[in-house]
Amino acid sequence: MSRIESFKEALSEKKAVKIIAGIDNFNIENVKKVVKSAEAAGANAVDICAAPEIISEVRSMTDMPIFVSSINPEELMHAVALGADAIELGNFDALYKKGISLTSAQVLNLAKRTMELTSDYNVFFCVTIPGELEIGEQIDLARELESMGVDLIQTEGHFSAEPSNGAKGLVERAELTLSNTIELSRNIDLPIMTATGINPTTAPLAFACGASAIGCGSCVNKLDSELSMIAVSKSLVEIASKNASKTLELV
Repeated sequence: MSRIESFKEALSEKKAVKIIAGIDNFNIENVKKVVKSAEAAGANAVDICAAPEIISEVRSMTDMPIFVSSINPEELMHAVALGADAIELGNFDALYKKGISLTSAQVLNLAKRTMELTSDYNVFFCVTIPGELEIGEQIDLARELESMGVDLIQTEGHFSAEPSNGAKGLVERAELTLSNTIELSRNIDLPIMTATGINPTTAPLAFACGASAIGCGSCVNKLDSELSMIAVSKSLVEIASKNASKTLELV
Protein backbone atom coordinates (compact mmCIF):
# COMPACT_ATOMS: atom_id res chain seq x y z
CA MET A 1 0.00 0.00 0.00
CA SER A 2 1.38 3.41 -0.97
CA ARG A 3 1.83 6.12 1.60
CA ILE A 4 -1.13 8.18 0.43
CA GLU A 5 -3.34 5.08 0.10
CA SER A 6 -2.80 4.40 3.79
CA PHE A 7 -4.02 7.91 4.54
CA LYS A 8 -7.04 7.45 2.26
CA GLU A 9 -7.93 4.25 4.10
CA ALA A 10 -7.90 6.07 7.45
CA LEU A 11 -9.99 8.80 5.84
CA SER A 12 -12.60 6.30 4.65
CA GLU A 13 -12.77 4.89 8.18
CA LYS A 14 -13.24 8.43 9.58
CA LYS A 15 -10.18 8.20 11.80
CA ALA A 16 -7.44 10.12 9.98
CA VAL A 17 -5.11 12.27 12.08
CA LYS A 18 -2.79 14.83 10.49
CA ILE A 19 -0.24 16.52 12.74
CA ILE A 20 0.61 20.02 11.52
CA ALA A 21 4.09 21.48 11.91
CA GLY A 22 2.89 24.81 10.47
CA ILE A 23 2.72 26.54 7.10
CA ASP A 24 5.07 29.26 8.39
CA ASN A 25 7.20 27.04 10.64
CA PHE A 26 10.68 27.10 9.13
CA ASN A 27 12.44 25.90 12.30
CA ILE A 28 13.83 22.62 11.02
CA GLU A 29 14.58 21.24 14.49
CA ASN A 30 11.02 21.87 15.64
CA VAL A 31 9.62 20.39 12.43
CA LYS A 32 11.72 17.26 12.89
CA LYS A 33 10.44 16.86 16.47
CA VAL A 34 6.85 17.17 15.24
CA VAL A 35 7.44 14.58 12.52
CA LYS A 36 9.15 12.11 14.88
CA SER A 37 6.36 12.54 17.41
CA ALA A 38 3.62 12.06 14.82
CA GLU A 39 5.29 8.90 13.55
CA ALA A 40 5.86 7.49 17.05
CA ALA A 41 2.20 8.14 17.92
CA GLY A 42 0.88 6.39 14.83
CA ALA A 43 -0.63 9.49 13.19
CA ASN A 44 -1.70 9.13 9.57
CA ALA A 45 0.12 12.13 8.08
CA VAL A 46 2.23 15.14 8.86
CA ASP A 47 1.82 18.61 7.37
CA ILE A 48 4.82 20.86 6.74
CA CYS A 49 5.70 24.14 5.03
CA ALA A 50 6.82 24.38 1.40
CA ALA A 51 10.50 25.19 2.06
CA PRO A 52 12.46 22.82 -0.25
CA GLU A 53 15.17 22.03 2.30
CA ILE A 54 12.55 21.11 4.92
CA ILE A 55 10.59 18.92 2.49
CA SER A 56 13.77 17.08 1.49
CA GLU A 57 14.87 16.61 5.10
CA VAL A 58 11.47 15.32 6.23
CA ARG A 59 11.16 13.02 3.21
CA SER A 60 14.53 11.47 4.05
CA MET A 61 13.54 10.75 7.66
CA THR A 62 10.05 9.26 7.40
CA ASP A 63 7.79 7.06 5.30
CA MET A 64 4.71 8.81 6.67
CA PRO A 65 2.46 10.56 4.15
CA ILE A 66 3.66 14.17 3.88
CA PHE A 67 1.27 17.03 3.23
CA VAL A 68 2.88 20.28 2.08
CA SER A 69 0.85 23.44 2.63
CA SER A 70 1.18 26.69 0.73
CA ILE A 71 -0.93 29.39 -0.88
CA ASN A 72 1.46 29.47 -3.84
CA PRO A 73 0.63 27.00 -6.67
CA GLU A 74 4.21 26.99 -7.93
CA GLU A 75 5.50 26.02 -4.49
CA LEU A 76 2.99 23.18 -4.36
CA MET A 77 4.13 21.92 -7.75
CA HIS A 78 7.77 21.89 -6.60
CA ALA A 79 6.74 20.11 -3.39
CA VAL A 80 5.39 17.19 -5.40
CA ALA A 81 8.70 16.88 -7.24
CA LEU A 82 10.50 16.82 -3.87
CA GLY A 83 8.45 13.92 -2.57
CA ALA A 84 5.22 15.32 -1.10
CA ASP A 85 2.43 12.75 -1.04
CA ALA A 86 -0.27 15.41 -0.78
CA ILE A 87 -0.49 19.13 -1.37
CA GLU A 88 -2.73 21.53 0.47
CA LEU A 89 -3.86 24.95 -0.65
CA GLY A 90 -3.99 26.63 2.75
CA ASN A 91 -4.13 27.04 5.62
CA PHE A 92 -4.48 30.78 5.65
CA ASP A 93 -3.27 31.65 9.16
CA ALA A 94 -0.12 33.24 7.79
CA LEU A 95 -2.26 35.65 5.77
CA TYR A 96 -4.61 36.46 8.64
CA LYS A 97 -1.62 37.47 10.75
CA LYS A 98 -0.87 40.08 8.07
CA GLY A 99 -4.47 41.28 7.95
CA ILE A 100 -5.13 39.62 4.58
CA SER A 101 -8.21 37.55 3.73
CA LEU A 102 -8.96 35.58 0.56
CA THR A 103 -12.25 35.62 -1.33
CA SER A 104 -13.87 32.44 -2.60
CA ALA A 105 -13.01 33.49 -6.18
CA GLN A 106 -9.33 33.84 -5.26
CA VAL A 107 -9.27 30.41 -3.61
CA LEU A 108 -10.96 28.88 -6.64
CA ASN A 109 -8.47 30.47 -9.03
CA LEU A 110 -5.53 29.30 -6.92
CA ALA A 111 -6.97 25.78 -6.84
CA LYS A 112 -7.42 25.76 -10.63
CA ARG A 113 -3.86 26.98 -11.17
CA THR A 114 -2.51 24.34 -8.78
CA MET A 115 -4.37 21.58 -10.60
CA GLU A 116 -3.04 22.82 -13.94
CA LEU A 117 0.55 22.81 -12.69
CA THR A 118 0.28 19.34 -11.14
CA SER A 119 -1.81 17.71 -13.88
CA ASP A 120 1.07 15.38 -14.80
CA TYR A 121 1.21 14.04 -11.23
CA ASN A 122 -1.32 11.81 -9.54
CA VAL A 123 -1.17 13.85 -6.34
CA PHE A 124 -3.69 14.02 -3.51
CA PHE A 125 -5.07 17.57 -3.34
CA CYS A 126 -6.62 19.21 -0.29
CA VAL A 127 -8.06 22.73 -0.20
CA THR A 128 -8.80 24.76 2.92
CA ILE A 129 -12.05 26.71 2.88
CA PRO A 130 -11.49 30.14 4.50
CA GLY A 131 -13.36 30.17 7.78
CA GLU A 132 -14.13 33.87 7.49
CA LEU A 133 -16.41 33.39 4.47
CA GLU A 134 -20.16 33.35 4.99
CA ILE A 135 -21.33 29.77 5.22
CA GLY A 136 -23.28 30.00 1.97
CA GLU A 137 -20.10 31.05 0.18
CA GLN A 138 -18.19 28.20 1.84
CA ILE A 139 -20.75 25.68 0.61
CA ASP A 140 -20.72 27.08 -2.94
CA LEU A 141 -16.92 27.05 -2.99
CA ALA A 142 -16.75 23.51 -1.63
CA ARG A 143 -19.20 22.31 -4.29
CA GLU A 144 -17.14 23.90 -7.05
CA LEU A 145 -13.96 22.33 -5.69
CA GLU A 146 -15.70 18.98 -5.50
CA SER A 147 -16.76 19.23 -9.14
CA MET A 148 -13.14 20.04 -10.08
CA GLY A 149 -11.91 16.79 -8.56
CA VAL A 150 -10.35 18.00 -5.30
CA ASP A 151 -9.79 15.06 -2.90
CA LEU A 152 -10.33 16.64 0.52
CA ILE A 153 -11.75 19.80 2.06
CA GLN A 154 -10.26 21.27 5.22
CA THR A 155 -12.28 23.57 7.42
CA GLU A 156 -10.86 26.26 9.63
CA GLY A 157 -11.90 28.87 12.14
CA HIS A 158 -10.45 32.27 12.86
CA PHE A 159 -10.62 33.25 16.50
CA SER A 160 -9.46 36.80 17.14
CA ALA A 161 -10.91 37.51 20.60
CA GLU A 162 -9.27 36.37 23.82
CA PRO A 163 -10.79 32.97 24.69
CA SER A 164 -12.02 32.00 28.14
CA ASN A 165 -9.93 29.86 30.47
CA GLY A 166 -10.10 26.08 30.70
CA ALA A 167 -12.26 23.77 28.62
CA LYS A 168 -14.65 26.58 27.71
CA GLY A 169 -11.82 28.46 26.02
CA LEU A 170 -10.74 25.36 24.09
CA VAL A 171 -14.28 24.89 22.75
CA GLU A 172 -14.58 28.60 21.91
CA ARG A 173 -11.43 28.42 19.77
CA ALA A 174 -12.87 25.50 17.80
CA GLU A 175 -16.48 26.70 17.62
CA LEU A 176 -16.31 28.20 14.13
CA THR A 177 -14.47 25.31 12.48
CA LEU A 178 -16.87 22.84 14.11
CA SER A 179 -19.94 24.69 12.85
CA ASN A 180 -18.35 24.92 9.39
CA THR A 181 -17.77 21.16 9.47
CA ILE A 182 -21.45 20.51 10.24
CA GLU A 183 -22.67 22.72 7.41
CA LEU A 184 -20.22 21.45 4.80
CA SER A 185 -20.70 17.77 5.70
CA ARG A 186 -24.42 18.23 5.03
CA ASN A 187 -23.85 19.73 1.59
CA ILE A 188 -20.95 17.92 -0.09
CA ASP A 189 -19.85 14.32 -0.51
CA LEU A 190 -16.12 14.99 -0.16
CA PRO A 191 -14.47 13.93 3.11
CA ILE A 192 -13.78 16.80 5.50
CA MET A 193 -10.78 17.47 7.70
CA THR A 194 -11.48 19.75 10.64
CA ALA A 195 -8.65 22.05 11.72
CA THR A 196 -8.08 25.11 13.95
CA GLY A 197 -8.37 24.66 17.69
CA ILE A 198 -8.52 20.87 17.44
CA ASN A 199 -6.91 19.13 20.41
CA PRO A 200 -7.70 16.17 22.68
CA THR A 201 -10.63 18.11 24.19
CA THR A 202 -12.25 19.16 20.91
CA ALA A 203 -11.27 16.26 18.63
CA PRO A 204 -14.31 14.12 19.62
CA LEU A 205 -16.55 17.08 18.75
CA ALA A 206 -14.97 17.34 15.29
CA PHE A 207 -15.80 13.72 14.49
CA ALA A 208 -19.30 14.13 15.92
CA CYS A 209 -19.77 17.11 13.58
CA GLY A 210 -19.04 15.00 10.51
CA ALA A 211 -15.26 15.10 10.08
CA SER A 212 -13.44 12.18 8.51
CA ALA A 213 -10.12 13.60 9.68
CA ILE A 214 -8.65 16.12 12.08
CA GLY A 215 -5.73 18.48 11.52
CA CYS A 216 -3.95 19.32 14.76
CA GLY A 217 -1.19 21.90 14.99
CA SER A 218 -0.58 24.16 17.98
CA CYS A 219 -1.59 21.53 20.56
CA VAL A 220 1.50 19.62 19.39
CA ASN A 221 3.97 21.94 17.67
CA LYS A 222 3.97 24.52 20.49
CA LEU A 223 5.05 21.99 23.11
CA ASP A 224 8.58 22.10 24.49
CA SER A 225 9.55 18.44 24.51
CA GLU A 226 9.30 15.59 22.04
CA LEU A 227 7.91 13.38 24.82
CA SER A 228 4.96 15.70 25.41
CA MET A 229 4.41 15.96 21.65
CA ILE A 230 4.19 12.18 21.43
CA ALA A 231 1.78 11.99 24.37
CA VAL A 232 -0.66 14.50 22.87
CA SER A 233 -0.39 12.96 19.40
CA LYS A 234 -1.12 9.49 20.83
CA SER A 235 -4.16 10.88 22.60
CA LEU A 236 -5.46 12.27 19.29
CA VAL A 237 -4.87 8.96 17.51
CA GLU A 238 -6.72 7.07 20.26
CA ILE A 239 -9.68 9.44 20.04
CA ALA A 240 -9.83 8.99 16.26
CA SER A 241 -9.66 5.19 16.58
CA LYS A 242 -12.55 5.22 19.04
CA ASN A 243 -14.58 7.28 16.58
CA ALA A 244 -13.90 4.72 13.84
CA SER A 245 -15.02 1.89 16.13
CA LYS A 246 -18.29 3.68 16.91
CA THR A 247 -18.87 4.34 13.20
CA LEU A 248 -18.35 0.66 12.37
CA GLU A 249 -20.81 -0.34 15.09
CA LEU A 250 -23.49 1.82 13.46
CA VAL A 251 -23.00 0.33 9.99
